[in-house]
Amino acid sequence: MRPTIYDIAERAEVSIATVSKVINNKGKIGEKTRQRVLAIMDELDYQPSTVASALTGKQTNTIGLLVPDIANSFFAELARSVEDTGHASSFNVVICNTDNNPEKEIQYLWWLNQKRVDGIILGTGIQNSKALQDFMKQKIPLALVARDASTIDVDTVLVDDYRGGYEATKHLLTAGHIRIAFVVGEMNNSSDTERLKGFYEAYDEHGVSREEAVIVKDNNSIGDAKNSMRQALQNDPAITAVFALNDFLAIGCIQAGKEAGRRVPGDLSVVGFDDTFIATLSDPPLTTVAQPILEMGRLVTQMLIDRIGGKNETTRTIILNPELHVRETTAGIKEAERDVTGS
Repeated sequence: MRPTIYDIAERAEVSIATVSKVINNKGKIGEKTRQRVLAIMDELDYQPSTVASALTGKQTNTIGLLVPDIANSFFAELARSVEDTGHASSFNVVICNTDNNPEKEIQYLWWLNQKRVDGIILGTGIQNSKALQDFMKQKIPLALVARDASTIDVDTVLVDDYRGGYEATKHLLTAGHIRIAFVVGEMNNSSDTERLKGFYEAYDEHGVSREEAVIVKDNNSIGDAKNSMRQALQNDPAITAVFALNDFLAIGCIQAGKEAGRRVPGDLSVVGFDDTFIATLSDPPLTTVAQPILEMGRLVTQMLIDRIGGKNETTRTIILNPELHVRETTAGIKEAERDVTGS
């Protein structure tokens, strides 16, 4: 049975109030008494209850982080940045995977509320806006990262997804590609929709009909992208390039191209988004739109900690710039033709 504050008080022959003062480092207590209490706490391996502290109105120094899938390297790197930044300020981080499931998102929010976390970072596109607004009545500090939500007023850190979608598509159109597949998930968050807007803007600017674009939806994993892109190439052999909404989906598209007998980039150019570690491990190395992932995690965590501490009075939105990193999965049409013929 775990020792309690009562056990510590009895063994140290002091009051519960004295033990509480030692735990919270408050009040006037003799140094000998303090050291005796600390020694007994160490002897019994006593750990103060953060939930009990919360029930008395104190901070638990705990932050919740909601992400769609920690297996996605973008969210894995983001979570690590959040954890490192939180740890530097003595905050622990609880990570919850929502699987893009609206019900799980709301369930996790209320579960974190029950655990008395001090604040929550949302890395998911909360689809049930009414349920989120109802939750905000709990007055728990919230912050958004890599997502935007017009229905709530909270601190937000994200990349310029519109610009990223535009730059990726411009790169492919400038290389001579017209029939480009846009490989996306369920289009249920701001990142997806903003990148699609940038994608179409590049088409318009280059005087290419939007009807030349091929939208491939409902891809949430490498396997999904591989299967749907293989089918898209069978249905439309004119596709010569792909813009995938993250590096994971891009890898699936590369695999699909190879299985369909398409050389990358000789027959099929592929651009991803995020620039996670798998981009350089890809074969060939992946051209991708880089997000400053570590900086995003650091900024959103510090903003939330500041709000928990009462330092921020107004909400802020920080929009960071993406950067296209050209590697070996893209080539111009003429260059690709030379590569195929060997001339």
